[in-house]
Amino acid sequence: MITYQLSIFAENKPGRLAAVTQVLAKEKINIRATTIATSDTFGVINLIVDNPQRAKDALTKAGMTVTLNRVLAVVIPDQPGGLDKLTQLLVSEEININNAYGFVLEGRRKAVFVVSVDQIEKAEKLLEKNGFQTLDAEALSAVEPFHHLK
Repeated sequence: MITYQLSIFAENKPGRLAAVTQVLAKEKINIRATTIATSDTFGVINLIVDNPQRAKDALTKAGMTVTLNRVLAVVIPDQPGGLDKLTQLLVSEEININNAYGFVLEGRRKAVFVVSVDQIEKAEKLLEKNGFQTLDAEALSAVEPFHHLK
């Protein structure tokens, strides 16, 4: 299943992430995963949220530059070699990973690896054919990430 990632372009200065989280909190949108990549002056905040379209609309209305990107959220075993099986399968079909990040699920038996690839439909079919489970926005909303601290 293909899901959606928000990418918010922002100046690299104090308060940019806080502005994003404030809008999402006000809209009662839950953030499931995030990454931030910055250069000297600008950055990209990538988010997986429980309601991607509503989040995009709210952030755009707040004056932010936002895109919705199709990604795959792939369930992999949380063990040595779990990610390698996925990456080797993708490279065997010459599918390029453009962006990726992951998190461990509660119970520490499985992880989710979110990938943006250059051939998403081909990758989705390949993963399905090879027994990989992918999650949509609704399924991602239901997962429990692993937390070290209690």
